[in-house]
Amino acid sequence: MDRSKGHAVRARALDGPAAEAPMEQPSSSPTYGFLTVVDSPSHGIFGGYLLVDVAGRPLEFHCTAPVKVSRAQQILYGATLQGHLHGQQIGAALLAEGSVEPLVVLTDLDSMLAVRPHTNLPVALIARIDAPAGFELGTARVTAAAGDSAAETVLRERLEPLAAAVDLHEPFDRIRAAIEEAQRH
Repeated sequence: MDRSKGHAVRARALDGPAAEAPMEQPSSSPTYGFLTVVDSPSHGIFGGYLLVDVAGRPLEFHCTAPVKVSRAQQILYGATLQGHLHGQQIGAALLAEGSVEPLVVLTDLDSMLAVRPHTNLPVALIARIDAPAGFELGTARVTAAAGDSAAETVLRERLEPLAAAVDLHEPFDRIRAAIEEAQRH
């Protein structure tokens, strides 16, 4: 991946409400992680990681510098490129930056499930309600990463309080909007 623009995959906090006013939480308060990528044709691929409390309020936000993939890398990695890039290069770097450990890490991209071998945290895919796999929770369908020790019952138990307060798709929209805003500055 192109590292010529500094730390291509080193996560950093952005200026914004979560970064300007660090929010402390009691250790017993549940935290949830939302992890995704944004592909910008002009800049490259950005990763974003939003940690929220049970009401959906931001606790932390981290994003990567843009990563540009060369044509040679596309050829050499082939079908494994997205999983490697999203899971290991971007996802693992972002999870390492979080100062709070979430109950579960949620993603909206199949390829980001490749982060699971790089963390001890349970990882689950949030999909549209009409998706074939997983279980229904609010307006989403939740599927655990393959081989994840967090069974459906555990995921449901951990996510029900969040799903009661927040549409599980909405935090991904916030990540995309924050990354798009950061690109303008």
